[in-house]
Amino acid sequence: MTTNDRQLHLNLFLMGVGHHEAAWRHPFTDPARLSDIAHFQDLARKAEEAAFDSVFLADGLEVRSPVQYGLVNHFEPLTLLSAIAAVTTRIGVIGTASTGYSEPFNLARQFASLDHLSHGRAGWNIVTSAGDRAAQNFSRDANQAHAERYARAAEFLEVTQALWDSWEDGALVLDRESGAYADPSKVHEINHSGTYFRVRGPLNVPRSPQGRPLLVQAGSSEDGKAFAARYAEAVFTAQQTLRDAQAFYQDLKRRAAAHGRDPEGLKVLPGIVPVIGSTEAEARALDRELNELITPQRAVAVLSTTLGVDLTDHPLDAPLPPLPPVSAVNGAKSRFELIRDLAEREGLTLRQLIGRLGGGRGHQVFAGTPEQIADFIEGWFREGAADGFNVMPPVLPAGLDAFVDHVLPLLRKRGLFREGYTGSTLREHYGLPLPAEEAVAA
Repeated sequence: MTTNDRQLHLNLFLMGVGHHEAAWRHPFTDPARLSDIAHFQDLARKAEEAAFDSVFLADGLEVRSPVQYGLVNHFEPLTLLSAIAAVTTRIGVIGTASTGYSEPFNLARQFASLDHLSHGRAGWNIVTSAGDRAAQNFSRDANQAHAERYARAAEFLEVTQALWDSWEDGALVLDRESGAYADPSKVHEINHSGTYFRVRGPLNVPRSPQGRPLLVQAGSSEDGKAFAARYAEAVFTAQQTLRDAQAFYQDLKRRAAAHGRDPEGLKVLPGIVPVIGSTEAEARALDRELNELITPQRAVAVLSTTLGVDLTDHPLDAPLPPLPPVSAVNGAKSRFELIRDLAEREGLTLRQLIGRLGGGRGHQVFAGTPEQIADFIEGWFREGAADGFNVMPPVLPAGLDAFVDHVLPLLRKRGLFREGYTGSTLREHYGLPLPAEEAVAA
């Protein structure tokens, strides 16, 4: 595929009533809809009408900030995505699930079920879960070390894939006359015995429409990039500059090739928070309105958790205090580095930093006209920084409406985004083949 033939992949990142942390306080949103399943179904239908590749739900296993100041997760992703799949027919449904607080058999079964329910539209965003608060919800005092989390995740995924492959294509016979339900020669125990897991198998769900749901990953640390290069088919990432995005893109593609993979089989999708106005001044005014609604106590608490440094009593109008080296961080290393580099590069005070992070938690926030946002997207796409974008509207549904109505037509006019779907499965949307027949467990 030549550069001119490439087309953007666009994923809609669903986040409550908007990605800005103060979205629920803005008059463009209705916070009562956070617990309304119809809200999320409506958003997914709009994204499907616009031919987005997929919708995506993040997840956490703990309350991350003081509840009096902000939102907590309302729905478990696979439950919500099942409800979304029931009212859509083409758009992919990608859910986050942690390898740190589940078992391979459970997750293999859940995602195979979602792939069947959606007729081949399921994807799994694989996370290891950072921080100790989640661990303390699962009878542990603290989380595992960063490297160990990824070692566990690698074995977890190997077992999960073996379970998905434990039913070969054509294993179901369903011959009522002979009484043959399945061909036992095509259904296999996996008999895995490793460092972290012992699993007999086979899975009690037949092979799903995609063979294996799409594998997505979002970590950008060294361990995260190594994991993504080996396993992931799409990567959700965060960079603040074109140069950093290009370096990440090239590094990940090179690593994938070193594993014998086709680099085109790994799609890199940075996050973008498009704050859209009919004029640049209007867009900047909306961005400013949202930032003025940030509750500093909440933002500082979240930042303290992310950085592993208690900033509760730190002056808001002073620069960050000295931070520990990244080698000492056991949480999200890549996000720690992004925030540290942003603060140092632009000389931000704590107040300025929480304002910059309020829109997208480290993802690129771009306030401008539809033409300016389309220019930004095209620039990163054509200059080797992205295969598409994880679109993160600051307010919902208004931010999605603005993107679909005003930015997408420009991208289509430039030949960068399709007019409609050409396939029916999530793998087809991303231009990825089904797992090869020979990859099925023997």
